[in-house]
Amino acid sequence: MTAPVLPDFPWDKLVPYKTRAGQHPGGIVDLSVGTPVDPTPELVRQALADASDAPGYPQTYGTPPLRQAVADWFARRRNAPGVDPDGVMPTIGSKELVAWLPLLLGLGAGDVVMHPQVAYPTYDVGARLTGATPLAADGTLQVGPGARAVKLVWLNSPGNPTGRVLGVEHLKKVVDWARSIGAVVASDECYAELGWDGVEVPSILDPRVCGDSHEGLLVVYSTSKQSSLAGYRAAFVAGDPVLVRRILEIRKHAGMIVPWPVQEALRVALGDDEHVAQQRERYRRRRELMRDWLTSEGFKIDHSEAGLYFWATRDEPCWDTVADLAERGVLVTPGDFYGPTGARHVRVAMTVSDERVAQLAARAAGPDGSVRSAGGNLR
Repeated sequence: MTAPVLPDFPWDKLVPYKTRAGQHPGGIVDLSVGTPVDPTPELVRQALADASDAPGYPQTYGTPPLRQAVADWFARRRNAPGVDPDGVMPTIGSKELVAWLPLLLGLGAGDVVMHPQVAYPTYDVGARLTGATPLAADGTLQVGPGARAVKLVWLNSPGNPTGRVLGVEHLKKVVDWARSIGAVVASDECYAELGWDGVEVPSILDPRVCGDSHEGLLVVYSTSKQSSLAGYRAAFVAGDPVLVRRILEIRKHAGMIVPWPVQEALRVALGDDEHVAQQRERYRRRRELMRDWLTSEGFKIDHSEAGLYFWATRDEPCWDTVADLAERGVLVTPGDFYGPTGARHVRVAMTVSDERVAQLAARAAGPDGSVRSAGGNLR
């Protein structure tokens, strides 16, 4: 069997810029990686501790109380009251499911996996791992006459890196089209609890999108961002029970099991809305400060109506932006990591401490391109 041809790991290219930013006297303000920095909520930590006596093997399918908690969460938070607990399964974070879903669905050579044009790279990688063909397209018209070869359609709303939210009509159109050609729709909705300025973030499991059936539909979700649980790898997939059971059979054989204490932590996290509201407020404050900083730096912000990133541009090559900010101790992600159409944007993460956010204003460029110190003097 020939090993899959994978793209270079993009983050390796950012290392020299991170090194340069780290040499700033005030230290690096790392806005490149969306890793949470706030403490894991106490009630979730307590749930993990209470379940720490776990001598037996956990259930790959997830405990019935956990699967019911996911269904209840969809009804309460996502306007999707019809989720069947039999169509729910915990996963070891969401990235592993994104990467392995084409394989778990039995895709291979000759099959096409469609994903957004500006997108999280793992959608592309997942297709390559199983020998399928990745196709970057934002609309069904871009597929052309080979539509029947499309077996999996990835949606990502709110999007990473763009923060773009797809409305009900857009989602319904994609779902209807995919069903007409027999393709599965997988929707990565990991930032759904983080809509800003009153924006609605619909799910593909919302009856306005899919009608009264979840056939052919899967939602991938993670609590990493909303509950600061990235280190727990606490996530799940939900939707069509037939598809979930197909995936389950392979995962049982492969030993892909979420540890029992993490399952309990996930169950508790999904049942408590208060800590999510508190975390949202932290991000909201940081978002306002960072938006002001970006505007002062001459950036135009596109989309970014939800999620944890700004998709920003100064209408210059993205690596020029990265280099300029690195000189001032600020690290951002070049947009071309997410596809060639992102080559004049950068992604700016809000997952940074309040103390680091406060330093951004002190590193604004002066009128001649030099750098202002915290006291406002040029240096």
